[in-house]
Amino acid sequence: MREFATEVVETDVLILGGGMAGCGAAVEAAYWAKPLGLKVTLVEKAAIDRSGPVAMGLSALNTYMGMDGKVTHDSHTPEDFVKYAANDQMGLTRQDLVYDIARHVDSTVRHFDKWGLPIWKDEAGNYVKSGAWQVMISGESYKVIVAEAAKNAIGMDNIYERVFITHLLKDEKEPDRVCGAIGFSVREEKIYVFKAKATIALMGGAVHVFRPRSQGEGFGRSWMPPFLAGAAYATILQAGAELTQMDVTLVPPRFKDAYGPVGTFFLLFKTPATDAYGGPYVGAYGSETDKWAPYSKLKPCPTPVRNYEMILATKEGKAPLMMHTEKVTDRIKKEVTDPKEQKKALKKFENEAWEDFLDMTISGATNWAAHNVDPMEKPMELQLGDPVFIGSHACLCGAWACGAPELMPAQYKADFPAQYNCMTTVMGLFTAGCGLGASPHKFSSGSHVSGRIAAKSAVKYANDKKGYTPTLSDTTIGKLKETVLRPLALYEEKSAYTTVPDVNPNYISPHNFLFRLQKIMGEYAGGWETNYGTSDKMLETALWKLGFCEEDIEKIAVKNLHELMRAWEAIHRLWVAEACARTRLARKESRWPGYYHKYDYMKLDEGKKHFINVKYDADKKEWKVIERPMIPII
Repeated sequence: MREFATEVVETDVLILGGGMAGCGAAVEAAYWAKPLGLKVTLVEKAAIDRSGPVAMGLSALNTYMGMDGKVTHDSHTPEDFVKYAANDQMGLTRQDLVYDIARHVDSTVRHFDKWGLPIWKDEAGNYVKSGAWQVMISGESYKVIVAEAAKNAIGMDNIYERVFITHLLKDEKEPDRVCGAIGFSVREEKIYVFKAKATIALMGGAVHVFRPRSQGEGFGRSWMPPFLAGAAYATILQAGAELTQMDVTLVPPRFKDAYGPVGTFFLLFKTPATDAYGGPYVGAYGSETDKWAPYSKLKPCPTPVRNYEMILATKEGKAPLMMHTEKVTDRIKKEVTDPKEQKKALKKFENEAWEDFLDMTISGATNWAAHNVDPMEKPMELQLGDPVFIGSHACLCGAWACGAPELMPAQYKADFPAQYNCMTTVMGLFTAGCGLGASPHKFSSGSHVSGRIAAKSAVKYANDKKGYTPTLSDTTIGKLKETVLRPLALYEEKSAYTTVPDVNPNYISPHNFLFRLQKIMGEYAGGWETNYGTSDKMLETALWKLGFCEEDIEKIAVKNLHELMRAWEAIHRLWVAEACARTRLARKESRWPGYYHKYDYMKLDEGKKHFINVKYDADKKEWKVIERPMIPII
């Protein structure tokens, strides 16, 4: 096989990922590192201007307390936010991590305002809120603005774009210590080896682990960007650190096929939703949802319970479910009778509502056009999407990480090799954003501040370990390089065996590998194919079949660098899938019925309100399941 060049980059603080958390980490790390003479390096598999879920734009900042006096109503305290997040996740969160983000998030929003993000403001100059925690923005350039601040902070010379990270590196003298990462360029034939004192894994969440709703020509049309492949979860797991709550995936209720935002319509415009027969499904299944009390009776109703109402309506044959966007125009016509004022009000609604789609998912507008639907006149179909692993949203998956010393319960301290905020259970490895487990509702602003918190801690760690030099031999690098490039080598060796290289008994393509994985997860582990239901027997079958996928890793072959990236994305997804299946198997209750439920444990069991963690021993090739207690601080 052709020879790939190897470039070794030595740094002090290594940031992996250029999404919202990565950009926050870059800004904060630069602030603290420069006076100390420490070097900060950021690596991103795409381009940070359009990296991560915010790349396609956003219509609101969903996490904002308002303690800075920038709003005239609905200001909240961190204590309020901790209670809200815990209630939405059916009582189970790391309250110390949630509180830490809440107490700092307003400062990140002030940064956004200073950098030029168009935040909606009233006549008095205060932020316009669309809900208890949301601030409206014109966000089509949101990520570009945030990325520019990150680039200015650390300089483009310290940013490596179009480099895909496959593995974290372990110190040969200290095997429980991460000392950097290895990856490859997706544009040129080059391997990159990054050596660092502190490494922050911020490569986002994971989608397409479960089979997506959209297939065929629509494959890749997902609410979460399809390029989120679980690299943070997979590499953290491979490095020996604990992941927590990998069973709790988010199942987003969205406009069908276009995956457009529904929150603004519910919250800002008070848009009604019904079943196919015009009857309400929200609140219509109390006899069933009461089984999840006291959480099911809270206001607002937790996301997993609201989702479960959609599942129940669908099981009764009352789909499709509809959001009546046209009812808003009817209401405005009744409330505003003056013709001129009515015209203004309708125009304002149209501008604000449809801007959501131009900011976030322009496919929503093209979907209307394809179906000859004017949402001012006809309702729009709602549907639960495919499960996604997004630890910064309304779910819990991610790494088990150390909290702030003044907030974290003392019982957790022994879980970590050292007391540094956002450090995982492996020395030198930090995470934030979607990588930080059991801390939901960060969203974009919370992910940014989460990255800042992790970066400040990582800089302190790197400075404390100033005398440390990673031990990593050329032999180890050579073996990893061979592993990374194996799919290319296999294709070169075996592709001539058949007249059509795509059909070959000696290897499998990344896409076909992914299809096998998604079929297993969708049919056995609680995907939309089974209305998000699973059982111990189904999960045991899933793990048995995933074992064949593990064998298939050795047989993935690719033609070029782009396919090599797709191969490693698929491999990372397999690690996420197995972590999810093992955690769901260990859970003996159905705490989040609208995310997934277990037919053999179809109830909420407060006696089992604890965290379920998994870790992997690479030397022994063994998985371990660990239960951690839920300890409230409020």
